[in-house]
Amino acid sequence: MGIEAYTYLFINIACILIPFVASFYPKHAFYKEWRYFLPANFTVALLFLVWDYYFTQMGIWGFNPRYLTKVYLLNLPLEEILFFIAIPYACVFTWFAIKYLVKNNPFKRFHGVITIILAILFLMAGFGFIGKWYTSLTAFLTGLYLLITFYKKRDLSYVYLSYLIVLPFFFISNGILTGSGLEEPIVWYNNAENLGIRIGTIPIEDSVYGFLLVLMNIDLYEWLKKHFA
Repeated sequence: MGIEAYTYLFINIACILIPFVASFYPKHAFYKEWRYFLPANFTVALLFLVWDYYFTQMGIWGFNPRYLTKVYLLNLPLEEILFFIAIPYACVFTWFAIKYLVKNNPFKRFHGVITIILAILFLMAGFGFIGKWYTSLTAFLTGLYLLITFYKKRDLSYVYLSYLIVLPFFFISNGILTGSGLEEPIVWYNNAENLGIRIGTIPIEDSVYGFLLVLMNIDLYEWLKKHFA
């Protein structure tokens, strides 16, 4: 097995390595939050893996064995399962750090407006593109989730700020996964099931899918901490 078979695994490691090491910063240690984060992460990961499994079975996306270690659970590569741990960890750590470092959040005053506008736009897209499974389901679930957070008066200002900060790293890692700099993509998409709009090599739906993944991890982590701390 050549070195390229570890490509997806290396991407996961690269995404989580610095956040993992920085988690032990003594003045604001994220490792002390693992008792709340890990159960939240595993729960959300399970939900997304079920989604992932069915979309893979339906041919909405798939994985190039050339860049995989070829260890599978059901029909999902080990690397894809690790993705739902590594990426949320890096993003939730970033959110945790930003809340500590940034005291004057520019989104604080109008986060509710952003939430309701995004909720409406995503719900409209979800209903408007029925028939394109990736676009429709991702947009609808994200819009519905944001509508619920708006109803509950959740402050998402630091979620928005931290997600904007991680977006450049998202474009790098997800760009490689979708073929940037490689002869073939690691993760391929059936364009009949999405809008066919790409940011470089990345389907635009991926940015919404990633946002929902991160938001759900943060929400469940905070809920567990609130009720079991």
